[in-house]
Amino acid sequence: MKLWRDGDIDPQPLQGKKIAVIGYGAQGHAHALNLRDQGHDVVVGLREGSASAAKAQAAGLSTLPVIDAAQSADIVAMLLPDEQMAPAWADGLGQALTPGKTLLFAHGLAMHFGVIAAPPQVDVVMVAPKGPGARLRADFVAGSGLPAIFAVHQDCSGAAPALARAYASAIGCGRIGVIETTFKEECECDLFGEQAVLCGGIPDLMRAGFETLVAAGFSPEMAYFECVFEAKAVVDLIYARGIAGMYTAISNTAEFGAYRSGSRIIDEHVRAAMRQTLADIQSGAFAQAWTGDAARGFTAFSAARALRADSAIETPGRAIRALVEKD
Repeated sequence: MKLWRDGDIDPQPLQGKKIAVIGYGAQGHAHALNLRDQGHDVVVGLREGSASAAKAQAAGLSTLPVIDAAQSADIVAMLLPDEQMAPAWADGLGQALTPGKTLLFAHGLAMHFGVIAAPPQVDVVMVAPKGPGARLRADFVAGSGLPAIFAVHQDCSGAAPALARAYASAIGCGRIGVIETTFKEECECDLFGEQAVLCGGIPDLMRAGFETLVAAGFSPEMAYFECVFEAKAVVDLIYARGIAGMYTAISNTAEFGAYRSGSRIIDEHVRAAMRQTLADIQSGAFAQAWTGDAARGFTAFSAARALRADSAIETPGRAIRALVEKD
């Protein structure tokens, strides 16, 4: 694995280039502000009537309608949510990407699964910071950064990899390190990690543990403490020391119990379900389901969100968070 840091990255490919950041949400605001603070010419592209326009302008950024912003720029950073990319393309955004421009993404789904089609004679790259936009911005302001990965989907100029690295450096990621991947690898690994582990697997494991304890007669508050609240301490240890290092930082009792019961919970049935989840992602079935639900007004998505928001685990969670916040 080759790691690029600021000292290894030539900033020249970004010099004199105007950058249109399309969208001012989680990633968009951080990219736009970090680029601006590094001295780059940035304009934020927003749909007519967007509530984000006032926020961007208050931060000292120029705003334009999406198509106008893309037409005015050399680099168009598509930082809209995945489900908004196809409608933006249908509104004519793709036609604003004339030969010689660079189209940049922070996630590979739209390109990898053909949600939108890249125009010919434009470079298509990805720079994906490994963390949320709020963290990207906070770390940048503090003089640090997040690691990032970059990829090239289409290199018409012959300079797309160098430009992607320069962009990663400009948003602060070169302070920590930048590594190269592909749109396929980033997209499929990212979706799998979110679904099977980070945002799907872990919360459902927490809910199952909570429900098991409550059904056995334990109080919801104690169940929440043991299955949810303490997770941050464990994750922080893993983040700082790795999984093996986490084991050395907990009690011998907890470590022995982890070895004895972890594989009992995460058994071959779970691993088979993980393989099926990955297959669902790689086949395009997930992307098709997601874009289809978006086109229908998010019916399945909204129902799933409402069901989980009404879960029994949320009541003690709110009470415990309120108690801790007072302290």
